[in-house]
Amino acid sequence: MAGLWDVWHSEDGTALESCTIIVTDANAVVSAIHDRMPVVLSCEDFDAWLDPDTKDFDRLKGLLQPVQPAPWTLTVVSRKVDSPRNDSADLLQPVTAA
Repeated sequence: MAGLWDVWHSEDGTALESCTIIVTDANAVVSAIHDRMPVVLSCEDFDAWLDPDTKDFDRLKGLLQPVQPAPWTLTVVSRKVDSPRNDSADLLQPVTAA
């Protein structure tokens, strides 16, 4: 996923690290459940995105597009995924839609 990360230093030297995930319009699959989705970069774009010396800003802006919908699919999972207190592999198992 495309994101940004930075460290800000206050006058007293305290460091504050921050990050964000960049979102874009949802692709045809995700739009059935939400209007936005994270920008998903292809492997061949990793180096350009991660290189702090990249100056081709038009190329970088061009990466901020919805990923192609194929081979994406939707799977109904437990509502337990809504809480960070729940952290187990069984959360990925499909459930019957209510």
